[in-house]
Amino acid sequence: MNPNPDDLLVLLAVSRSGKFTTAAQALGLNHTTVSRRIAALEKALGGQVLARAAGGWEVTELGAEAVGVAERIEAAVGTLGPEDRAPDPIAGVVRMTATDGFSAYIAAPAVARLRRLHPGLTVEIITVTRRALQQRSGLDVEVVVGEPQVHRAEALLLGEYMLGMYASREYLAFHGVPGTVEELTQHQLVYFVDSMLQVDDLDAPRRLVPSMRDGLSSTNVFVHVEATRAGAGIGFLPCFMADRHPDLVRLLPSDFAELLPYWMVLRPDSMRRPAVAAVVQALREETAAHRELNPARTGS
Repeated sequence: MNPNPDDLLVLLAVSRSGKFTTAAQALGLNHTTVSRRIAALEKALGGQVLARAAGGWEVTELGAEAVGVAERIEAAVGTLGPEDRAPDPIAGVVRMTATDGFSAYIAAPAVARLRRLHPGLTVEIITVTRRALQQRSGLDVEVVVGEPQVHRAEALLLGEYMLGMYASREYLAFHGVPGTVEELTQHQLVYFVDSMLQVDDLDAPRRLVPSMRDGLSSTNVFVHVEATRAGAGIGFLPCFMADRHPDLVRLLPSDFAELLPYWMVLRPDSMRRPAVAAVVQALREETAAHRELNPARTGS
């Protein structure tokens, strides 16, 4: 029995969001109808097209084949319309995760420029600092710190950024300027919550100055920057963020110059979508345009 094209398009929506409820909202259906359509498609194809994953649904091998057919149906339908105006293939929703700093200073301007050319594009950015997921249901793009160890995914090196020790001018005027690593231990650290840090590559201050006590900790790097500016302690901050503030002074740069990579992780099927491919290219160009970041080396 041949599958119903409508059922294939329902599968396509579920594959992009990873959730029946989100797909139902996008299609103007209810959750029960989406579930029934998927069941009908699996009966027609003689196998499962979706499998349970952490946080949603992932397509199976059979499902990936069906999604490919659904994408061609979607593209063909998109060609219908006024003859003098071809539809824009860079449209729809692209979902990504990235760290706070990357999201604000790289992703946001990259997406803004892209949307000026393609107003039908919507990009959802979830800010999080964690390792790359093994199951990325409903996500098209992940940007992580440190080289990811992933399966069934493509990983691309975007570039590198540096972290250093910073303090506010007012703080240094009151507490004195540490001239050595040993003197730094007399001050308190502003950084990530140690027990909640999921990225091993971000452990530098605890590794380099293990006797430095935590003063203020947060899961958000913007809190690190503003707390350091407010005099809560000495912050271990991304240089491309801290150097924007003239009231911050970098300390002991020869001792603290931690270089970390940004990597982008993509589902194998994601780049088949023109919208995802366009977002990926925009992120790569925006990263390369920032002179304070080291662009990815050719061949990496």
